[in-house]
Amino acid sequence: MAELFDSLAPRPLADRLRPSRLDEIVGQDHLLGPDGPIARMVESGRLSTMFLWGPPGCGKTTLARLLAERSGLAFEPLSAVFSGVADLRKIFENAKGRRAGGQGTLLFVDEIHRFNRAQQDSFLPYVEDGTVILIGATTENPSFELNGALLSRGQVFVLNRLDDEALEILLHRAEEAQGRILPIDGQARQALRAMADGDGRYVLNMAEALFSLPPREKPLDLAGLTEAVQKRVPLYDKAQEGHYNLISALHKSLRGSDTDAGLYWLARMLAGGEDPLYIARRLVRFAAEDIGLADPDALAQALAAWDTYERLGSPEGEIALAQCVIYLATAPKSNAAYKALGAAMAAAKRYGSLMPPKHILNAPTKLMRELGYGEGYEYDHDSAQAFSGQNYFPEGMARQKFYDPAERGFERDIGKRLDYWAKLRAERTKGKA
Repeated sequence: MAELFDSLAPRPLADRLRPSRLDEIVGQDHLLGPDGPIARMVESGRLSTMFLWGPPGCGKTTLARLLAERSGLAFEPLSAVFSGVADLRKIFENAKGRRAGGQGTLLFVDEIHRFNRAQQDSFLPYVEDGTVILIGATTENPSFELNGALLSRGQVFVLNRLDDEALEILLHRAEEAQGRILPIDGQARQALRAMADGDGRYVLNMAEALFSLPPREKPLDLAGLTEAVQKRVPLYDKAQEGHYNLISALHKSLRGSDTDAGLYWLARMLAGGEDPLYIARRLVRFAAEDIGLADPDALAQALAAWDTYERLGSPEGEIALAQCVIYLATAPKSNAAYKALGAAMAAAKRYGSLMPPKHILNAPTKLMRELGYGEGYEYDHDSAQAFSGQNYFPEGMARQKFYDPAERGFERDIGKRLDYWAKLRAERTKGKA
């Protein structure tokens, strides 16, 4: 009888729109697309222990449930926040019974990093002998939060924060389920996706709140959306979603060079009780990630604001944060340094441990000199224009271009310098040929 009434109970929109097939999961094509590692695992019928690392609302629980269904495994969900050793023992005993009857068990542990070392160790024998296929979900870096022994028994898969396109797909699904479009205009719709900060569950909860509004003649604009949201969710929860949503709103407003919006989100966070030093750290990150060398002073301004707040405290120090927000919002933007590091990291991983070319290695010993260390090195200051044009990449690795400066701010000048050195390098390479 209870199950009958459960089926009649209202279900949140996010729950009703949970994907029922793997191909309905959005934003994780790198794992679930035709060439994705999890997709290949499912197709081969060889599901193994894995750890899903990703932000809230990206689909970790749904993915685990659907993997169990596709693989014919009993699904045992468990939250590390509310469970202990006794709960684990019960699950392992049940899994043993199923295994004796010919059925496997997929044990899904949400927030697995919350288990202590001893609790994590208790998984090992049951994972090793196949009693359970373990899928652990975590929002924290597994390298720091999980035992090395447990981590070595499975693969880590990184789930992406849902991008704008994926969030829009979810909003379309919500509209199809409700049979009407959201009562917001284009700008507010864009703001709604930004406020979700990659969290699919959050964007659907917000959509459900908007669908519950009384009918209006005109769709809500950005101001109307903000007012409506404020009435239906906590103003700010600095330990949970509000914390991440508003810092994302501030970050994206600065990236979009919207000074007034940046000041608004700063004020919202301060009014909500956010730690100003957390905001200061994020402003420093923004200066390096989104402005970089387009304005080298941006990083100095952000560090100065941080230092000023630490010296003055609140409320006087908040003026320094506001000044920094204004400076960062109005500065020219470039993520070229951020992208250059990412490309260089990818190349370092791809090419492995290649040795530097011998001519740029020091030779402090006779043996090293005999092996050719330092041989042929040209001291750049002794060359014309203080530029030798020698190759500094490892042997066996073609020259790479990682840094591509923007045509904005100081990076325009940097680009000219790079072009000049590229021209000299080409001339000297040709002259040595």
